[in-house]
Amino acid sequence: MTLLGMIRHGRTAWNNDGRMTGRADISLTEAGKAALAGLRPPAELDGATWHVSPLLRARQTAAMLSGTEDGKPHGTTLHIEDRLIEMDFGAYEGRTLEALRADPQAGMVANEDRGLDFLPPGGESPRMVQQRLLPFLAALGQAGGRHIAVAHKSVIRAIFAAAYDWNMLGRPPVRLRWEQAHLFKLDAQGGVRPWRMNAPLRRPEGAADEDAAS
Repeated sequence: MTLLGMIRHGRTAWNNDGRMTGRADISLTEAGKAALAGLRPPAELDGATWHVSPLLRARQTAAMLSGTEDGKPHGTTLHIEDRLIEMDFGAYEGRTLEALRADPQAGMVANEDRGLDFLPPGGESPRMVQQRLLPFLAALGQAGGRHIAVAHKSVIRAIFAAAYDWNMLGRPPVRLRWEQAHLFKLDAQGGVRPWRMNAPLRRPEGAADEDAAS
């Protein structure tokens, strides 16, 4: 069995403002970094291979959660995976949902009613995200073992929708907590099934003592 743990990046200024953040390469805020300090993935993912979106906010998050951000050798390699990049929000990039829904020219309400086929002008739909992720998921399924992917909300939602056969209309099958990890099982064809949603990140024993001594 292949186990994949999906982890969303920490908070950015655009997240705080409620702006749609796709390909904009934005750093974590200092508060976002502080919230991740000393945390590690759930124990089920110990020894996992790391795969990381190329965007800065994901790379910063992966470095912190893997313990490599201080530049010391930890024996952990962070593999940059371009297919984990956030959904392309096209003309919606940088705008808030509130503003888009209030703008009759944006057609946001009708677009949201399309579920998996929600498509920002000049952008990408969740179904397209699923399609671009399929070869990556199939490769992991064939490789076996444990894997961590540090990515983005829309990427995780696309995998979540495939796992639960959810069309992205109405309430989701499970309410995801974005500060936690979400674990899935993969098969050799890239099929995905839920394993454990909302697995808390953990603080290893002795971490507080180590931080105090450093």
